[in-house]
Amino acid sequence: MAGNKKLFSSEIKEKVLSLISQMTLEEKIGQMSQFDWGFHAINPDAGGEINLIMKDLIDKGMLGSLFNLSGVEQANTLQKQTIEKSRLGIPMIVGRDVIHGYRSVFPIPLAQSASWNPDLIRRTAAAASKEAASDGISWVFAPMIDITRDPRWGRIAETMGEDPYVGEIMAKAWVEGAELDDASSESLSVASCPKHFAGYGFAEAGRDYNTVDVSDRVLREVILPPFRKAVEAGALSIMASFNELNGIPACANRYLLTTILREEWGFEGVIVSDYNALGELITHGVARDAEEACEIAIKAGTDMDMHSGIFYKYLPKLVQEGRVAESLIDAAVGRILAVKMKLGLFENAYVNPERSQSVILSEEHVALAREAARESIVLLKNDNRILPLSKQLKTLAVIGPMATNTKDPLGCWAADGNADDVVSLLDGIKAKVSPDTQLLYAEGCGIESEDESGFEQALAAVAGADAAIIAVGESLTMSGEGNSRSELDLPGKQRELVEAAIQLGKPVIIVLFNGRPLTTVWLDDTATAIVEAWHLGIQSGNAIADVLFGDYNPSGKLTATFPRSVGQIPLYYYRKNTGRPPGGVYSSRYIDAPVQALYPFGYGLSYTDFDYNNLVVSSSRISSSDSVSVSVNVTNTGSVTGEEVVQLYIRDAAASVTQPLKKLKGFAKVSLSAGEMKTVTFSVTPSELAIIGADDRLSVEPGVFQLMVGPHSEKSLIGEITVE
Repeated sequence: MAGNKKLFSSEIKEKVLSLISQMTLEEKIGQMSQFDWGFHAINPDAGGEINLIMKDLIDKGMLGSLFNLSGVEQANTLQKQTIEKSRLGIPMIVGRDVIHGYRSVFPIPLAQSASWNPDLIRRTAAAASKEAASDGISWVFAPMIDITRDPRWGRIAETMGEDPYVGEIMAKAWVEGAELDDASSESLSVASCPKHFAGYGFAEAGRDYNTVDVSDRVLREVILPPFRKAVEAGALSIMASFNELNGIPACANRYLLTTILREEWGFEGVIVSDYNALGELITHGVARDAEEACEIAIKAGTDMDMHSGIFYKYLPKLVQEGRVAESLIDAAVGRILAVKMKLGLFENAYVNPERSQSVILSEEHVALAREAARESIVLLKNDNRILPLSKQLKTLAVIGPMATNTKDPLGCWAADGNADDVVSLLDGIKAKVSPDTQLLYAEGCGIESEDESGFEQALAAVAGADAAIIAVGESLTMSGEGNSRSELDLPGKQRELVEAAIQLGKPVIIVLFNGRPLTTVWLDDTATAIVEAWHLGIQSGNAIADVLFGDYNPSGKLTATFPRSVGQIPLYYYRKNTGRPPGGVYSSRYIDAPVQALYPFGYGLSYTDFDYNNLVVSSSRISSSDSVSVSVNVTNTGSVTGEEVVQLYIRDAAASVTQPLKKLKGFAKVSLSAGEMKTVTFSVTPSELAIIGADDRLSVEPGVFQLMVGPHSEKSLIGEITVE
């Protein structure tokens, strides 16, 4: 659903006010409390304050939300218990981290963003929500739209990469797809929850949960744009992050939650804390104790407390003492109730258990998983056009710890995924090649193991083959939450295995399975071909085989820069020029390494070639309120059909505040037959030219602008306009 979704229609507003007028303070605060049922499931007989509060609220029918339930039957049972024991019949809302698919696991978000296809992302988000809804879930904690410049940070896997414009486009698409609006007796509507608001991806040193300290300019120009677009697309909730931002943790940050989100953007939905984030206000050092954490969080603008129990325990006392106005409680509860009404939970709180059988892992969703995986693959190197491989090869070696692996291709945060549903790379290859092709398989080594005992068998396979596919990378637990890395090369003995195989002189195709950019300069120097396959989900093997053997021409382009070394981080394309750009002794340089990336933002190869020419700008001089079009001819000069992501970058050459060398402001994915030419046209409006100037106002400043169109951030044709 597109458009800015307004929660409070007159009908919903009237119902909310009527319901609040009948509620006790305890009932209201119960609605503001959310708990992890998985915590209870692990320790069902444990006392513990959290378990006791959760059980008490369920027994009283006052609980606002649960998450991490195990299936539709349990969801229906607990929902029935809640409604029947609720004095006013208020249902709970069931949440879940549905990050990149439910049982049908799609590529990790970083991979999906490499498709540069918002419609694809819209469809995968919708499929994930349909499966989740059929299993009793009406609130998905997605999309994760944190911008990050640091591949050491494990949660880069869950992001759309480094660029705010890509983040905006994909955030809008994801929210539109995820927020199903088909409430009926057969299914639930689903609310999205863009996260983590805000700055989480800028953790110092790439270490998860670490300090975030950025200027307000970086906050507004880089970090916030995807969130604003998500709000405009109709997000029903936003998750406030764990981290501090400029000295104030998000759940205590009134500037973030109220000034920006509520007052500037007009957001009407629910703001929920991240897991135990209220309790962590004490650890951060902004609250003396839980009672003060409670007061700070509610006054900052936090509506719902995820799993700390602090709201339920302390808000009644704070209201009774006059330290927190009950009007703040009413406003928060009103938003929570409004979301539940918008989702149709008051009318249709239960889910038909039989529905999941026709939805989960449906033929349509499995086909979509294969489509998404293929579009997410990025071809990084293809010397001598070794790819695509012939299906008639006499012998083909397939080695490496990821070749038969069906667990790790699920990727991080695939809690409902099942390794039994995953097609391994070897199985995908077996289904693709001729029955006469002899496949020689050996694992060689583990992902992180230091054991080299399998080298001999693996190298013998390579020596006896016409070509070798080596599947290497990271386990799913090496990226995602809490899984930052200080070194970004292949772990364990994988590098040694690859280097030994390359020395045998056979064509070597590397298939990378990973959740982040890696620093593999040595691999680029020595391998014949490199295929970036990320963690692609349940159809990994089939999708990769489609690419390796030419049934699909790769079209993916990177949305995160691949550095040459960890020492270059943070490295991102929209850097500024500085007063001394690289180029001499006393310039912004390294004495021991290039400043350039290994693979730049927007980069990705194809099995064909594309030529860019005839850049035309419709007008050389415009006013600050005018738009201008820029067009370029793109020709497929190769022999096969291919898709190209044509990218538009803009530079404000001289402004009141320093500007990046380029900023992405448009892209178009076009399909071209062999020999075909298409003219791709972009409209550049004042919004693409506007900057936050020295006066802290958004405006189009007069001066010269460069308009750059090309295949990636480091290669383009350049035109120019003057704004008068």
